[in-house]
Amino acid sequence: MPIKIPNNLPATHVLEGENIFVMDTDRAYRQDIRPLRILILNLMPLKSVTETQLLRLLGNSPLQVEVDFIYTESYVPQHTSQEYLTEFYGTFAEVRHKKYDGFIITGAPVERMPFEEVAYWDEVCEIMEWSKTHAYSTFHICWGAQAGLYYHYNIPKYDIAPKVFGVFKHRLLVDHEKLFRGFDDEFYVPHSRHTEVRREDIAKVRELTIMAEAENPAGVYCVANLPKRQFFITGHAEYDPMTLKGEYDRDVAAGLDMQIPCNYYPQDNPAKTPVVRWRSVANLLFANWLNYYVYQETPYELDELYHEQED
Repeated sequence: MPIKIPNNLPATHVLEGENIFVMDTDRAYRQDIRPLRILILNLMPLKSVTETQLLRLLGNSPLQVEVDFIYTESYVPQHTSQEYLTEFYGTFAEVRHKKYDGFIITGAPVERMPFEEVAYWDEVCEIMEWSKTHAYSTFHICWGAQAGLYYHYNIPKYDIAPKVFGVFKHRLLVDHEKLFRGFDDEFYVPHSRHTEVRREDIAKVRELTIMAEAENPAGVYCVANLPKRQFFITGHAEYDPMTLKGEYDRDVAAGLDMQIPCNYYPQDNPAKTPVVRWRSVANLLFANWLNYYVYQETPYELDELYHEQED
């Protein structure tokens, strides 16, 4: 089934070139079906890149998905034009009256800053509080996961050196959990971050379950409050094959002392083409979230969502 996205969104051409079925708003209105409504708070500077990565995975599903994008009003993105934001994005004020089947909050390039010093922190807190009653399930990625764990459960993040950078082996810590249905016993996911959350802090919170972790130094990978359908993912399964290469080349060109990303280049040789080990993981992760925690359980009438969350 297709994913419904705004008319003329640039990601459309990329996705169609990969044989991912997308439809614009006009065509979707002609179909008599209740799509899943997903809201994405995109905090990444290169918005179109993150859009394409997420839409690629949300569109690889038998479900029809309708996506809204929002950005923060309290901080104007520097790498995306206002014209682009006006055409394809809304603000929280414009969607706060709506209900959504699912909500995704992305990473952000502010992880070394204390949460309270981030320019848009108060607005993100307001949005995360709103999501508890206006989104059936939430999916937090990287800094979004750290922010969610800190806001909802007061779990801190810690600086870590050197940077966690590369593609790391992971293992499951739970049996028969639907989010990981179809996963192998060991699987690989990219990470790129200077901070971490620690399992000893998470273990103190009774509502939370550590569902998967990576080999050192990547550590905790997936944390969940299963009854509330909140998921906190510290890695980047959505990354393109060349995303880590782009980060590595950028930092080397800037004169930074960068380690070669782990388990990425054959023989750790940056002149070789990277090996993709996480594509199937990404597709399963997002498909399972959409199917088992959103589609299978969300009320058909989204106006009933608030009362369900209260119960």
